[in-house]
Amino acid sequence: MDKGRTEAFSDGVLAVAITLLVLDLHVEATEGSLAGQLRRNWPNFAAFLVSFFVIGVIWVNHHGLFTLVTEVDRVLLFENLALLMFVTTLPFTTSTLAKFLPGGGPDARWAVLLYGVSNIGMAVSFTAMLSRIVHHDLLASPVGPGVGRRAVRRFGLGTIAYPIATAAGLLWPPLTLIAIGALALYYTLEQTQLLPGAETS
Repeated sequence: MDKGRTEAFSDGVLAVAITLLVLDLHVEATEGSLAGQLRRNWPNFAAFLVSFFVIGVIWVNHHGLFTLVTEVDRVLLFENLALLMFVTTLPFTTSTLAKFLPGGGPDARWAVLLYGVSNIGMAVSFTAMLSRIVHHDLLASPVGPGVGRRAVRRFGLGTIAYPIATAAGLLWPPLTLIAIGALALYYTLEQTQLLPGAETS
């Protein structure tokens, strides 16, 4: 199957999801000073920045992933749908986290868990997509098995790191934003680079 429709559909979903994040940012002229509202609503702005960065990095790496292939198969399409499903949950889990973060307690931990599930799901889905491309002859320029395995391991770090970030947030909820922001930064550097001919065995 041609990859063009998959990329176009994915771009549309990612664009909508990243736009929806901003809907929870607002101030009211009747609720005190602007500076005071910005100070009180810091969780909304912090969660927005992290989630915007997360979706933005996904979009960049999704584009990078699809430059490696000339066509997609049915399994890859469903893996891509799974990725997009978790992406579309991020506006909801972001706003929930921002709402319950200041109060702490069980509700904040549930919010951390929901936010973590969104990020873990995206990490697992993206890693599954890369693995499918590497191991099922979908690469435009095939690479050696060792190169492919190392690329999947490097990029698949999130399947371990995001659960750890979520667990850390259960101990101290703000830590989940710090940890997931740091992981997004990691993925700005890890770009699934698979160089043709780098290894032949």
